[in-house]
Amino acid sequence: MGFSHLPSQLYSEREFKCHYENPLALSLLSDQLSKFLVEIDPQGRREIAVVCIGTDRATGDCLGPLVGWILKRHPINFALYGTLDDPVHATNLSEKLETIKATHHSPLIIAVDACLGRLQNVGMINIGLGEISPGAGVHKKLPPVGDIYFTGIVNVSGHMEFLVLQNTRLNIVMQMATKIAYSIIIGIKKAKRG
Repeated sequence: MGFSHLPSQLYSEREFKCHYENPLALSLLSDQLSKFLVEIDPQGRREIAVVCIGTDRATGDCLGPLVGWILKRHPINFALYGTLDDPVHATNLSEKLETIKATHHSPLIIAVDACLGRLQNVGMINIGLGEISPGAGVHKKLPPVGDIYFTGIVNVSGHMEFLVLQNTRLNIVMQMATKIAYSIIIGIKKAKRG
């Protein structure tokens, strides 16, 4: 199988997209994270907090908690919020953000969340500068999160989003979560933060 249909490209200076099956995905995504970290915090003085958003009650929405679960099993030197054991989701997001604000002085937040998109974009991992709006795909109004974000397009949007998230293949979500988690670990090291 050729990978010509699996694009990776910089859509702007603020966002990069790569399909999880691209054999260079880990290298490309970690390089981009490293660049963004250096751009935001050239001296490397801000504490990093990774906030993995989602719930394990819907397969499509467990991308964030799975990333947190993988990260928790590795030696890391950043704050981690959102795992399968202790998810960050719609009902506790505001509270968790208050905890982060109270616990860390001006943290650099890397947010991770699943999203829905067009059929041809399913499997794409996006990394970008700025905030994400968790829950937007299922019409929830939640506080924006992040200085840098990772989103993974886990399924198709447009109709009955809750049902779509419930019926997303775990294999895709798990593979995307693995790529994102290792991109975070490697990207932070490349930025000489680990």
